[in-house]
Amino acid sequence: MALRHLRVLPHPLTNFTAKLSPNRPKHRVCFSLSASPIMASISRKVLVPIADGTEPMEAVITVDVLRRSGADVTVASAGNQLTVQALHGVKIVADAVVSDVADTTFDLVALPGGVPGVDNLRECGVLEKLVKKHVEDGRLYAAVCAAPAAVLGPWGLLKGVKATCYPAFMEKLASYTTTVESRVQLDGKVVTSRAPGTTMEFGVALVEQLYGKQKADEVAGPLVMRSNHGDEYVFAELNPVQWTTENPPKVLVPIANGSEEMEAVIIIDILRRAKANVVVASLEDKLEIVASRNIKLEADMLLDEAAKLSYDLIVLPGGLGGAQTFAKSETLVSLLKKQRENRYYGAICASPVLVLEPHGLLKGKKATAFPALCNKLSDPSEAENRVVVDGNLVTSRGPGTSIEFALAIVEKLFGRKLGLELAKTIVFTSP
Repeated sequence: MALRHLRVLPHPLTNFTAKLSPNRPKHRVCFSLSASPIMASISRKVLVPIADGTEPMEAVITVDVLRRSGADVTVASAGNQLTVQALHGVKIVADAVVSDVADTTFDLVALPGGVPGVDNLRECGVLEKLVKKHVEDGRLYAAVCAAPAAVLGPWGLLKGVKATCYPAFMEKLASYTTTVESRVQLDGKVVTSRAPGTTMEFGVALVEQLYGKQKADEVAGPLVMRSNHGDEYVFAELNPVQWTTENPPKVLVPIANGSEEMEAVIIIDILRRAKANVVVASLEDKLEIVASRNIKLEADMLLDEAAKLSYDLIVLPGGLGGAQTFAKSETLVSLLKKQRENRYYGAICASPVLVLEPHGLLKGKKATAFPALCNKLSDPSEAENRVVVDGNLVTSRGPGTSIEFALAIVEKLFGRKLGLELAKTIVFTSP
């Protein structure tokens, strides 16, 4: 067995307890003022506005994590249409348009980043009025990536607080408030964060403010988050082979009702950033699917159409309902079996166990999967690794390992240099 950049990782919740320690490491979640979480068993109402050009990882991760806590999250389009053309070709279908919820009282408003998404959010007069009243009423608000500097700052909502944002926007942010380089920053009623690679930490921090630390820990555990935030990504590699592909590599990402939206969007977003030709195919009878936390995504084409093409790599997101649909699809299983012969394939979370294992696609292979399902792997000997590459197969564990999974794929397709560059671009590793 050859190991690629493998380290022993501490428990995934360490970072959230460490933030209270006076000796906490640099770049951890930082609180500059104590703020009492909203402690209640009732569902908290949250608004996540999106617009054309929104960063899809930031929007989807924020919504997914908050919905896991039981929050009642409304995804609202700042434009006139429900369907939003997010960055990297990801299409998200909102629950409402902002004008529909203008008179609704929310416990939290959280703004994703992405350019020109932040410009479109800032120019939405109805949203500006809603958020300003929300802040005046003393309610919790948050923003990630470019949004603190490009939306909250110009709206005058960062005066007298410490905030962070995407590294390239720090100078702009400094014209509105005191800047800090924390991955997640809480000051009073405002929470800010840096980029796609910090958004899961951001989401868990928001859960803590809404429901308290116990609920935040309950949500964070099943995400399989890493604790060594900022470090280089790692993976275990066995039976290493050089992956040879077309230029650019052609990748199929199937999705279905019940697919895990964080896993799907992270894979699509990062591979498209690497300039892979990614085809997103729906296994339903229409392009739109409803993912596991009720985020609606729109595929590029139906699977029957996508199956007419050939791919260098087929990679399956998890999610129980989606994985079950994958396993029942004769078309997809046939594609995967052909793929195993001389191309590349991968799966994350529930899909290694529910799709690959029963169809003989893990025979003779080492793999990992969602922790609670690993006992169903025929060979779980490498299952404790967050990402496992075995020859032409790559597998991983859950939403919190999805970025590492996608970066490992980038490395196999394009080389480690690009993987490391992308990891820094999204602030998964420290810039």
